[in-house]
Amino acid sequence: MTTTRPARRRTGRPAAAGTTFAQGLLMGTADVIPGVSGGTVALIVGIYERLVTSIRAAASAPVSAVRGDLPGARRRLGEVDWALVVPLGVGIVTAFVIGAAVIPGLLEAYPVQMLAVFFGLIAGSLAVPWRRVERRDATALVCVAVAAVAAFVLVGLPPRSGVAPSLPQVFTAGAVAICAMILPGVSGAFLLLVLGVYEPTLAALSARDLPYVATFVAGCVLGLGAFSRLLEHLLARHHSLTMAALVGLMAGSLRALWPWQDADRGLLPPPSLGALAVAVALALVAAAAVTALTRAGARVGREDLPLHD
Repeated sequence: MTTTRPARRRTGRPAAAGTTFAQGLLMGTADVIPGVSGGTVALIVGIYERLVTSIRAAASAPVSAVRGDLPGARRRLGEVDWALVVPLGVGIVTAFVIGAAVIPGLLEAYPVQMLAVFFGLIAGSLAVPWRRVERRDATALVCVAVAAVAAFVLVGLPPRSGVAPSLPQVFTAGAVAICAMILPGVSGAFLLLVLGVYEPTLAALSARDLPYVATFVAGCVLGLGAFSRLLEHLLARHHSLTMAALVGLMAGSLRALWPWQDADRGLLPPPSLGALAVAVALALVAAAAVTALTRAGARVGREDLPLHD
């Protein structure tokens, strides 16, 4: 039988800019990898709700300005946690640039090992949103199951490739992928892969293709502005069920990180017991690392966390 404790305020000084920059590096690196979500990293290090609130406020400011409500626009900008957003954004952009040049090569050279590590990272972080589900009743469990099945099906879709995307397709892909990038368990990079624009986007970043990049960023801004308002509403009004859904999304997305798959993402058995043992060992090390990161995050200033024992 479980008992619920009231929400407990974490006190302490805000994280230093260097720490927040490092968190941005982790988020950006995760977002570059198909199957891994930067939102998961934000949830693990304890900045998720603050980030969503700041994104919503920043996205609302231009809308107020267009309507002629300049005082309202200034209020919205004042609601943004700039001490969080600025170093975090710099870290994310830095990771995008570096990751676009490095991570695809690592995935190509060491696919099984890299996927095993990613699998362990996500599996080890499942406890983070689950601890924030205040009521673990049948409704929450159904929410977990439905979200897990939806994510499992989504990440099993075969990839599209070989066709150069048009700029309208790039805009739409950016709007869709950015929504996934702030959802734990749903990989924006993976959706780009499904939509057939993952490799072209990395190539455009590396080649500094400004028209492509500008179109992609415009789609991201539009999608982020619309989706962040919905997500903040869900976190404020239906926090427990939203967290339960995030648990399901993260669990279902593990399918994308199974180290042995065919070209159409069909799951394959391990080729040998030795290969399975290596993958399991790497996954366990990664899970232990994310557990240590979570515990370290609990010792710095964080937003209120509803805990459940």
